Amino acid sequence: MAWNEFEILLQAEHWRRAGLDAAIATVVETFGSAPRPVGSHLVVDALGRFTGSVSAGCVEADVIETALDTISEDLPRVLEFGVADETAWRAGLSCGGRIVVLVEKLDDRRFELLCASNQLRARRRAHAIATPLDDDANPRLLSVGDPLEERAGASGVVRLDGRRWFVERRDPDPRLIIVGAVHVAQALASMARIAGFDVFVVDPRAAYSTQERFPDARLEARWPEEALPDIGLDASTAVAVLTHDPKIDDPALRIALASDCFYVGALGSRATHARRCARLVAKGLAPAALARVRAPIGLDIGALSPADIAVSVLGEIILARRRKPLRAERRENVA
Repeated sequence: MAWNEFEILLQAEHWRRAGLDAAIATVVETFGSAPRPVGSHLVVDALGRFTGSVSAGCVEADVIETALDTISEDLPRVLEFGVADETAWRAGLSCGGRIVVLVEKLDDRRFELLCASNQLRARRRAHAIATPLDDDANPRLLSVGDPLEERAGASGVVRLDGRRWFVERRDPDPRLIIVGAVHVAQALASMARIAGFDVFVVDPRAAYSTQERFPDARLEARWPEEALPDIGLDASTAVAVLTHDPKIDDPALRIALASDCFYVGALGSRATHARRCARLVAKGLAPAALARVRAPIGLDIGALSPADIAVSVLGEIILARRRKPLRAERRENVA
C-alpha cells in the first residue's frame, strides 16, 4: 500500500521498470468542496492494479477504466466529475464539488521525467513539473526562474502565451521525528504513517527502540544530538519531543528550534514546560525561540490515553502543516 504521493509515484516507476505499462491520473483542478487536493495521484498498471486516490472513492472506478483505455490507445484524456454532470448518477461527487483529472500513459518521455522527479524527492529537493493541457508538447522539469515556475504560486493550471499548463509543485514529503520511544510514540508513529508521514523514532534507550514496538518507523537508537543532524531537519519536518527526560528532550529541542522545521512540540504540563524553558534559557536559548514550542503538546481535546494524546498531537501537526485556522478561530475573527 502506498501511503503518500511520493510512494504512489514510486509504485508507477516500479511497475514500468518491471515491464508493465502504466498510467497516471492527476487532479489538475478543483472547484468547490473537492475530496482530494490538486496534485493528488492514482496510478494504474495494465493488469488493472492501482494505488492512490483522486477522490473519496466515488469516481475511482471510472478513472481506472479510463486509465486502462489510455494505456491501450496511448491517448491522454481529461475527465471532469461533479454532481451536475450526466455522470452524477453513476460517478458523481457526493461532496458537491467538481474535479478535473488528467490521465496519461507513462510513455518513455514521461517515465524519464518521473524517474528524475522521484530522485529529487528522495533527496528532499523541492521542484516543479509542467504538463501541457492543450497539445502534445513534452512535459518538463521547471528550473528556478522559469516563467511557468514563477507564475504558479501553488500546483494548478497556468496560462502562458495562450497555452494552458498544469504546474505541479512537488515538495519533500512530510516527515515526523518522534524523540522518545514511549507509549504515546507507539500510537503516534502508526497514525502518522497512515497520514502519509515518513516517521523516525529517536531514543538512545535500546530497550525502548525496537522494531517490534515501532514496525512503521525508522529507528535511531542514538542521542538526539547525534541522530538529528544526520537525519536532517527541513521545512517539511515536524519534531515531537515526548520523553520528560531533560537529557534527551533538551538537546532535541535546541536542535529543532535552530532549524526551519514547521512544528516543534513537547510533552508535559505547563509547570514542566516552564522548568524546561528555564533550563534552556540558562543554556543560552533565546526566549523568542522557545515561543515556537507547542507545549503542552497537542490540541486540547481532553486526551487521556496514549492513543488520545497521539490523535491530539497528530491533529496539531497537520493543522500546523496546512497553516489553517481552526473553525472556532475563523468564527471568532468574523465576529
